[in-house]
Amino acid sequence: MRALFVTSNRIGDAVLTSGVLAHLLDAHPGLKATIACGPAAAPLFAAVPGREATIPLAKAPFKAHWFRLWARCLPRVWDIAVDMRGSGLTWFLAAKKRAILSGRADALHRVEDAARVLNLVPPPAPRLWLSDDARARARALTGDGPTLVLGATANWPGKVWPAARFVELARRLTAPGAPLAGAALAVVGGPGERALAEPLLQAGAIDLVGTEPLDVVAAAIGRAALYVGNDSGLMHVAAASGAPTLGLFGPSEDRHFRPWGPNAAFVRTPETKGELFARIDFQPRHAQGLMDSLSLDAVETAALALLRRAPARAA
Repeated sequence: MRALFVTSNRIGDAVLTSGVLAHLLDAHPGLKATIACGPAAAPLFAAVPGREATIPLAKAPFKAHWFRLWARCLPRVWDIAVDMRGSGLTWFLAAKKRAILSGRADALHRVEDAARVLNLVPPPAPRLWLSDDARARARALTGDGPTLVLGATANWPGKVWPAARFVELARRLTAPGAPLAGAALAVVGGPGERALAEPLLQAGAIDLVGTEPLDVVAAAIGRAALYVGNDSGLMHVAAASGAPTLGLFGPSEDRHFRPWGPNAAFVRTPETKGELFARIDFQPRHAQGLMDSLSLDAVETAALALLRRAPARAA
């Protein structure tokens, strides 16, 4: 059986839809999958069992990327073609079954929303597939002891909690007598986000800000005793890995994008997204300081509560 799975350009959205692909693999042993996704997300699918190909869907002028994808997929008859982008591409391919996610169910988390494409109840959780090589490289980078991983960056300044508070949070959680006493500290982020992570790098954090392939970063995150980070794609990677994950929210909807899973939690600013956007007159370029009202004490309290209820993890 051959499946075409078309998912997002963005890392976080690709992770949030990965449970649908996991369902297909579980339901059809021996399935051969072709995955079309953004170039940034492609490393997360490299180790999918039975993967025949990954097609990086890099945006091109006049939406020519869709034509290139159609031409690549046209020669084959697909047993099932699943389009998480709602593009309608599959209507122009030979497919015995098509499933197209259309619209948004505003009341649902994005994992629940993705599950609508195949009417899956309960919604399948996001899943990561990581190679032994990626896991070995991650262990070499982070060591054998516990690691506190901080996602101090994001793709928009409005979602960024102050870096100085991340530094102090790390000091509190790893101090003598604290739950993560003596743990190593690592910081993750994209290659264009080093400035945001610089205070943590200066504090001695292991540098995973654009220094390693995404699958290695995902494996390192998956080894964390705790992940605390802004609302970002790497936060969703952390939750999918099973690491205890605390997401920090302000001008984004936690009802849609909170980290998903039994070892996940979130804490947000006292203000709602609407209240925060009203403060800047809904002008994203004026987004500095939107996370300032989320206090260090509130994040520490939420992190300690998550550590108390999350099962202990082997290094």
